[in-house]
Amino acid sequence: MDSSKSGGETAMRRAMLVLAIVALLVPVVAGCAAPAPTAAPQATPETKVVEKIITPTPAPTAKPKRPNVVRANFGAGDVPTLDPGVAEDTSSITVIEECFVGLTRLDEVTSELHPGMATKWDVSADGKTYTFHLRTDVPWVKYDGAKKQVVKVQDCKGKDRMVTAYDFEYGILRALDPKTASPYAYVLDFAIEGADAYNNGKNTDPKSVGVKALDEKTLEVKFLEPAAYNTNIIGLWTAMAVPKWLIEGDDCTEARGERWIEPGFFQSFGPYTLKEWIHDSTMTIVKNPFWPGDQWTPKPKVDEVTFSMLDENPAMAEFEAGNLDAAAVPSTDIDRVKADPKLSKLLVIAPNLCTYFYGFNTTAPVVNDARVRRALSMAIDRQKLVDNVLKGGQEPAQWLARPGLAAAPTMKDHPDLGVKFNLAEAKKLLDEYLKEKGTTADKLDITLMYNTSTGHQRIAEFMQQQWKDNLGINVKVTSQEWKVFLQTTKGKDTPQIYRMGWCLDYPDANNFTREVVASGGSNNPVDESGKPLGGLMWKNDKFEKLVVDAAREQDPKKRVELYAQAEQILCYEDAAIIPLYWYTRVTVTQPWIKRTFSVGGHERYEHWEVLQDQ
Repeated sequence: MDSSKSGGETAMRRAMLVLAIVALLVPVVAGCAAPAPTAAPQATPETKVVEKIITPTPAPTAKPKRPNVVRANFGAGDVPTLDPGVAEDTSSITVIEECFVGLTRLDEVTSELHPGMATKWDVSADGKTYTFHLRTDVPWVKYDGAKKQVVKVQDCKGKDRMVTAYDFEYGILRALDPKTASPYAYVLDFAIEGADAYNNGKNTDPKSVGVKALDEKTLEVKFLEPAAYNTNIIGLWTAMAVPKWLIEGDDCTEARGERWIEPGFFQSFGPYTLKEWIHDSTMTIVKNPFWPGDQWTPKPKVDEVTFSMLDENPAMAEFEAGNLDAAAVPSTDIDRVKADPKLSKLLVIAPNLCTYFYGFNTTAPVVNDARVRRALSMAIDRQKLVDNVLKGGQEPAQWLARPGLAAAPTMKDHPDLGVKFNLAEAKKLLDEYLKEKGTTADKLDITLMYNTSTGHQRIAEFMQQQWKDNLGINVKVTSQEWKVFLQTTKGKDTPQIYRMGWCLDYPDANNFTREVVASGGSNNPVDESGKPLGGLMWKNDKFEKLVVDAAREQDPKKRVELYAQAEQILCYEDAAIIPLYWYTRVTVTQPWIKRTFSVGGHERYEHWEVLQDQ
């Protein structure tokens, strides 16, 4: 081994030991001195786990679906009837024409005539005999309250009862039967062979009437004249099919008589049928799913139509609250509605083929003198009535037949026809009467009656004031509920002056000038001997001949002149009525309703629709 290496390692170990001791002492000395600045410690990032909850974006909230129901209003008072054989007023006829369909059907907008239950008809060479060919796919139906649905009516063998020509024959003959006391039978009397004699009891054989079912799908009708409006008349509600088995009974059906029109019994076949009738309150018709529909009378899009029976002011309030879908605008609200940015967009003002007039009981005291009647008519400022009371763009009327009807005179061609406001002449006529009777105007006892309605009341009060201011006559004003009023004005208790209106049944002057006021007409009923029963209690032989001649005349221009002569007698010479104004419709409709607007007052709800995107 090498003895010099072993000695150097020992010296080095000693040096290393000294250095180690010094190194250990340095921290101790340094710890007693002021601390030297040091860098801020670097934080070590901490790893964190974050739980993120992701929720799906909610789907758009579905807008509640609007009920497929139309809410309409008829005005104050109950619907008088749903019997086609005895109906005569607008409310009744509107519902009847939704629940039944005539042989022909009038377009509510254009007044054009279309096929109804008859798909076609043949006319004889002389223009008097019509052969109607009926569709065979329409069943009778009723609303089943227990099942809450419309069901088909079955016969005693369990088969569906289908509408036939025999049902139409029965409906027409029943309307003409004196026992039915149909207030509209006179229309058929004027038109159908043998109808007048049977209706007035002069002939008790129904086979004498020119109506005969040749088989289930063919009906023959013989008319008195080759008139262009024959197909209009035979399509009226009075000539509609009605259920004989329900009215008179059969082997499996209890006879319901006059009660057949009540809910639970009612049977029909049109686009709708009766669901509910709470008298004096509401009525609801429901869609008939078995109505096959056609291009003129389609299957309804609206499931139900509910009619309220409210006066025009509360009805307008219900409309504005969103509780009615359509309403007539009261004259007191027209200015406000026109100025309202929202309501004005919902307002429709358009001509209506209707006439508003007052009738005279021409046999009643005081007004049994034509001079008094003419004075009362000439003392009315009709333009002032339109401008200050009605405010709906109505036209002052000088005669009955609304211009726009076939053969009706117009203001352009007959500006001086009928009666106008002429106070000087009115005073002169009244003075003649007063001197002759030895009395004064303030002692005249005259009463005016209207059917209860705030609109009719305002007109009556205007008339009352006009007669007081212009003639010094204090006319008393009274009213009756609609159903009662109709009965009163057709009987011996018809007041001296009474309010009335007339809308077209079909677009011809014959429907106004003859069928309303001629002897035996709607406002001039007579008994079987021709003696007046109520209403106007008036007959003028010259007038009667003129309207009959006009009905027979084939030359359109000559027809106009014949009706013009008749109107001059009616409204001026005899002054049996006071024509006041020709209607306009003043209506608001909710924006979610798509509809048609009838020119004759009878709405067709099968043409309406409830929109969901409004």
